[in-house]
Amino acid sequence: MTGGPGGIGRSAGAFDGGRLTFARQLAGLRKADLARRVDRTATAVAGWESGVKRPSPAAVARLCLVLAVDPAFFAGRAGATADLPPPHFRSLRSTPQLAREQAAAYGRVVADVAAALERHVELPPVSLPTSPVSPSSPSTSVSAAVEAGNGDGDGPELAAQLLRRAWSTGPGPLGHLIRLAEVHGVLVVFSPLYAASVDAYSFDAGPRPVVVLNPITRDPYRQRFDVAHELGHLMMHADAEPGGRVVEDQAHRFAAELLMPADEIRALLPATMGGRVWADLRMLKEHWGVSMQALLYRSRRLGVLGEVSYRNAMTTISARGWRRAEPGSTTVAERPSLLARAVELLAAEGVDADSLATRCGLPRRLFDQATLRCPPEVVPEVVSPEVVRAEVVRLGVASDAATIPSLFDV
Repeated sequence: MTGGPGGIGRSAGAFDGGRLTFARQLAGLRKADLARRVDRTATAVAGWESGVKRPSPAAVARLCLVLAVDPAFFAGRAGATADLPPPHFRSLRSTPQLAREQAAAYGRVVADVAAALERHVELPPVSLPTSPVSPSSPSTSVSAAVEAGNGDGDGPELAAQLLRRAWSTGPGPLGHLIRLAEVHGVLVVFSPLYAASVDAYSFDAGPRPVVVLNPITRDPYRQRFDVAHELGHLMMHADAEPGGRVVEDQAHRFAAELLMPADEIRALLPATMGGRVWADLRMLKEHWGVSMQALLYRSRRLGVLGEVSYRNAMTTISARGWRRAEPGSTTVAERPSLLARAVELLAAEGVDADSLATRCGLPRRLFDQATLRCPPEVVPEVVSPEVVRAEVVRLGVASDAATIPSLFDV
């Protein structure tokens, strides 16, 4: 932490409670958790966040150390990103509230970083059409969809076809999907390792849509499907409640049509599971950039592969240990480069990452996280209680080291 007693005192005087909420959510803490770590009450923390009360310089110092931010972080900032629409998560029931808040807070980090970079670098204009699809229609099972044709309409498929036309992809497999999205103004980033419990998600950050990828997903074929899935949410579900079963099914259908257009792939899909079908599936997998499981599901959804054959195929997939790790020649997943390249261009012009992080009011570690080309590999080190106590005393905001309790006591 930088800054001495004077900086902490100034931060206490210009304290923005919303920034404390932001930092707490980034850390994945409840108010009560934070209160315990800074030796205050949950009521006090709630008062600071609401603006009813302001923390003392000593409390600001403790907050900085526990939340790993500088005192200046808590000052209100003109142009900072306000609250964003709720991200689209795969399942609200399986995603805890704290994890959702943390993911949403990280979305604000990405939006702030992008806004800071765009003051200096011209990023590609956003070219992502909208094609709203109502989530109110009841979802149908795959077998029912096969019998009745998509029982909840073909909106997701039409949206995927619209995107292919808008991006002039032409027929056949899509190439580097992340690069394609970035060229059309969509931000693609990795979430921090500490948020790896949340699958890929997306949100509209105002001027730019954002796709956040899970950092521990190493399967390149699954990651491509994740990107396509989130593009579907961004196109179809601006006003939909995130996480619903119908909404998620629609995004899956969108991704399937985007990556495997029905008119092009139907004749290539297996109708039975005999002969050299597994070798054929591996060839289709490499050609279209999707998993064998996605191809089998697509075949079933389009009515090419029967229900019994599909179940038998999935049993074989499980028996061979391919549920999580299918064989494939592509081992390196696609990587984003738009924000990282912007940082590199600015560095060549003498604008370093430290100054950019300062301008968007973020710790350098968060700025670097949002601009990574590759998933993070190392979990940030936790500050020890001893360091917390020593730093609080060094900054001169506590009168007696012996009376300072551990900020990590439960």
